[in-house]
Amino acid sequence: MQPKTPVPDSSSATPGPGSTGDRPLGAGRSSGGPSLEPVAERAARRQERAAQVIRQEAKAVAGLEHHLSGEFDRAVEAILGCRSVVVTGMGKAGLVGNKISATLASTGTPSFGLHPGEALHGDLGRIRPEDLVLCLSNSGETAEVRALVPGVKRIGASIVAMTESADSSLARLSDIVLELGPVPEACPLGLAPTASTSAMLALGDALAMVVLEERGFGREDYARFHPAGSLGRKLMRVAEIMRQGDELPLVPEDADLDTVLDVMGNTPGRPGAAVLVSPGGTLAGIFTDGDLRRLLRQHAGPSEDVRVLDHAARSPRSIGADQLVEEAIRALKTAPAVDQLIVVDDKRRPIGLLDVQDVLDLKL
Repeated sequence: MQPKTPVPDSSSATPGPGSTGDRPLGAGRSSGGPSLEPVAERAARRQERAAQVIRQEAKAVAGLEHHLSGEFDRAVEAILGCRSVVVTGMGKAGLVGNKISATLASTGTPSFGLHPGEALHGDLGRIRPEDLVLCLSNSGETAEVRALVPGVKRIGASIVAMTESADSSLARLSDIVLELGPVPEACPLGLAPTASTSAMLALGDALAMVVLEERGFGREDYARFHPAGSLGRKLMRVAEIMRQGDELPLVPEDADLDTVLDVMGNTPGRPGAAVLVSPGGTLAGIFTDGDLRRLLRQHAGPSEDVRVLDHAARSPRSIGADQLVEEAIRALKTAPAVDQLIVVDDKRRPIGLLDVQDVLDLKL
């Protein structure tokens, strides 16, 4: 009886040619078994590779500075003079284009992204002669992007190309060319768009920020397009959130304590304060719950004997209706004991009340 040929133990066999053990670093790793690489060495290797990618992309972005030319100035002028910026690109360049478009739109330049494939099937109808079409293609040879150029030209819109070289097909078809220069990708295969898309994004940001400055676009303009953001809420006007009308607890400065307490208790929102006004309607003071507690500790006589104005703050903090909520927050923070700001007009007449709770509700 012939002895059986022993089956090699795969756990101790030496990997042969073509096995995962012969794969070069970065060529992929088997997930079928535990790695024999020490954890510290693996972490160091991965971090060094990540650092290489970051350095390569940073180099690509820094290199853009040397490719700025009069074409950049022409692109800025064209954007300032157009109706809207239409941004297009294929694949990763298209995704970067959408971000550039969003940045332009949020900083005062009407813009939208357009997929080149959809453009060739009817969406060219979104473009008008007064528009500018920003085409992104690193190689300048992307078929889908080049294919939409004749249609854009027939419409009469201007074309700005963002591409590696002014000698590319796309560049030669365009009115203005923003050159990226040669950008080696950070991908170990040299294929995945990495450094080139970082460069496109940086150049798009540079374009948007220069246009922003040329438009004189300020913080308040930015807030108008970002009403739900923290900055947008800070840059709201006091008039937008102040208590007014029935929610404004106004009483004459000579009102007795019972009247003042009635107003404080029955005003919608229960502001915990009453705003005292002079016979001429100007601000005379504010009487708060805190003032009431102090008065009760000091005074033992009938309430009709109390002159409320004597126990009120005669120079309360105030703010204008057109001032920013950001300024109101600053005023409340600099006076921790103050919970209310009285909103006055240019003649010092109370027209609203801003309670600290109103600011807290904004979740700034």
